[in-house]
Amino acid sequence: MSTQDFLVELGTEELPPTSLNTLASAFQAGIEQGLQQAGLNYQSARFHASPRRLAVYVEQLQLSQPDREFEKRGPATQAPAQAVEGFARSCGVSVDALQTTEVGKGQYYVYRGIETGKPASELLPDIVNESLNQLPIPKRMRWGSRRTEFVRPVHWLMMLLGETVIPCTLLGLTAGRKTRGHRFHYPHDIEILSPQDYVTKLENPGHVLVDVSKRRETIRQQVMAEAQKLNAQVVIDEDLLDEVTALNEWPVTLTGRFEERFLAVPSEALISSMKANQKYFHLVDGHGKLLPHFITVSNIASTDPAQIISGNEKVIRPRLADAAFFFEQDRQTPLAARIEKLKSIVFQHDLGTLHQKTERVQKLAASIARLIDGNPDYAERAAELSKCDLMTNMVFEFTELQGLMGYHYALHDGEPEEVALALNEQYMPRFAGDQLPVTKTGMALALADRIDTITGLFAINQPPTGSKDPFALRRQSLGVLRILIEHQLDLDLEQLVSLAASNYPELPGSTDVVKRVIDFILERFRAWYDEQGVNVSVYLAVHALRPTRPLDFDKRVKAVSQFSTLAEASDLAAANKRVANILAKQSYNQSAGVVDKALLSEEAEQELATAVELLSHQAKPLFAQGKYTEAMMLLASLNPQVNRFFDEVMVMADDESVRHNRLSLLAHLRELFLGTADISLL
Repeated sequence: MSTQDFLVELGTEELPPTSLNTLASAFQAGIEQGLQQAGLNYQSARFHASPRRLAVYVEQLQLSQPDREFEKRGPATQAPAQAVEGFARSCGVSVDALQTTEVGKGQYYVYRGIETGKPASELLPDIVNESLNQLPIPKRMRWGSRRTEFVRPVHWLMMLLGETVIPCTLLGLTAGRKTRGHRFHYPHDIEILSPQDYVTKLENPGHVLVDVSKRRETIRQQVMAEAQKLNAQVVIDEDLLDEVTALNEWPVTLTGRFEERFLAVPSEALISSMKANQKYFHLVDGHGKLLPHFITVSNIASTDPAQIISGNEKVIRPRLADAAFFFEQDRQTPLAARIEKLKSIVFQHDLGTLHQKTERVQKLAASIARLIDGNPDYAERAAELSKCDLMTNMVFEFTELQGLMGYHYALHDGEPEEVALALNEQYMPRFAGDQLPVTKTGMALALADRIDTITGLFAINQPPTGSKDPFALRRQSLGVLRILIEHQLDLDLEQLVSLAASNYPELPGSTDVVKRVIDFILERFRAWYDEQGVNVSVYLAVHALRPTRPLDFDKRVKAVSQFSTLAEASDLAAANKRVANILAKQSYNQSAGVVDKALLSEEAEQELATAVELLSHQAKPLFAQGKYTEAMMLLASLNPQVNRFFDEVMVMADDESVRHNRLSLLAHLRELFLGTADISLL
């Protein structure tokens, strides 16, 4: 079947830069979905995008749908002639053209025919329109007197199938073959004769790099080249690079500078201002120290770049001056003097103010510090000051600097360095893969703050739902798990959550809050291990025992995961499942079972009893030390004896004492494996 390339481009006013890639990829995905539903095959599809356009290029698209055989069933052969004739008319044929088929025990008339496939040119307008309607646009806008709605006003539409324009009207625009060049360098229409000309003609003469990945890499290389001129290193934030790529069609990088006096302000505040407000890349020296330079990306190749540089320097100066002013003003008031102001800030309606939360976290952080051999006085002081920087001008202006400014202000106030560090570390990890607190005071505060929040919200019966998690409790729970496991802190969640719950004695859900919070946090392990490629059955095998010490939980999972790769694992898992079922059916009390060697008459059961007794003495000390992997490797050696036992021994013997003895032996076998996990779930 013949094919041609297809191109659609929608020209707009400047699109939101943070949404450009999302809109473009969704536009492509919608068109691909429409093509697949229509049965139109193609070789590949890709999107192009710039601040003023969304485009999708489809290579080797089929020019028409394939013909399709169809069968339409009508009335039974015994039906009146009028019904049969009516069915034939509905199919557009005579009765003679109908055939019969057997369905169940009856005979029915059917009409079989071939539906001719529609040409792609007829289908594409609806496919493109549906994709545009499905774009993830939170709020659409109208313009002029039109009732058309889109994320931004639209100005042109191009739709080409090969060299032919697809005649249609979308969003009030009639499709043609013209696009537009750069707003300043080439403010003219560009006629595109075929999709293959699109990228090259936009670049020359249009001065538009419409290929997003090429434009992005061009900016990266230009920015790095500018940094080399200064013998400096540029810090390229990938999110910022994406945003700058979405802001420019013809990127040109330029380097400016700011006054060195601003370097007295914490570098994070300067960097935040440059990135968030001006979309500048900052530079550092070989030691990572901020330099008084910045790199900006202009959307125009100016004949007088010095004017653009000067303009950017004039814009950044008051921004940095504001940061310097805020910094100086904030340092005039110690953090401790801001504690009272926390009484005016509500943390959560039912959980009180930030001041009340601070008091709860103080007690909990001090308790945790004792458990991890930290300094409880430091932990209590850090908790007391933990939210005070929220009352500063700098954090009010740059909210992402919370914690970090607390660190700088605490050092200025003469607080111990570990207390100051903890004010920043309380928010770590801020996101997946972020660094963890390093100091024990920081660990204690980070754990206390998260556990207090989770426990409090469960105590007022406001846990996360499937779609809503306003306090990010899932992320906070993962933070708790990461700190405990990666820092090898062998703490028990039951103890930590009980300490936190003791601060909420009067709340409605506080009676069973400890169990519910622990269950919620342990459930986070499922996603944790899924990301690590651990089979969910391994997680479930450990979770069945509900170990409440995350570090211990993690050791068990690693042991079972390694055990599951052994050749013996499947046999032993099946045997454990069989044992569990037998014991459950007999309502057997495992703790009451003592194996009487005198009643072991079969060689297979004698062999298993000897092996279980021997391995019990060897494995139990390993369980006690948390060496689950070594213990599970030992237990894997039981496979031959277990298999022989079930092949040769009748568990449910007629003799009650023999039967009870064999049940006791199986109970001891199962108890041995339960030292790590319930492997019957593997």
